[in-house]
Amino acid sequence: MVLPMALLRTAQNQPMMVELKNGETYSGVLASCDGFMNLHMRDIVCTSRDGERFWKIPECYVRGNSIKYLRLPDEVIDMVKDEPQSRKEIRQQFKARGRGGRGGKGEGRGGRGRGRGGEAAGPGEKRAGGTAAGAGKKARG
Repeated sequence: MVLPMALLRTAQNQPMMVELKNGETYSGVLASCDGFMNLHMRDIVCTSRDGERFWKIPECYVRGNSIKYLRLPDEVIDMVKDEPQSRKEIRQQFKARGRGGRGGKGEGRGGRGRGRGGEAAGPGEKRAGGTAAGAGKKARG
């Protein structure tokens, strides 16, 4: 399975043709792309929607949400690196990088030590002011 962003990253420095929603086409070399499918292209020939006018543009930026479709050489698809086949493989890749998940020793958002101040208490330790449930209450006799 070839994912669109992997295909675009592989297509960098390759010729491509982009048709926009307004009908204009841009044929040139893909210089770079980002996660929103915005494209930076070089050496472009722009064609009007009616196909009667042409412009040679040295460089342009195409906003991703204005793209109708892209045409790439077949060789680019063969060059795409193997992508994970399933969601499980994707999750395993992220876990290997140490991302996501909960946990570990009170670090990150919402861990221990985010309250009334003082040092963070580890498991089985009490805070200096007593327990959180009994803080500020007097025992009734």
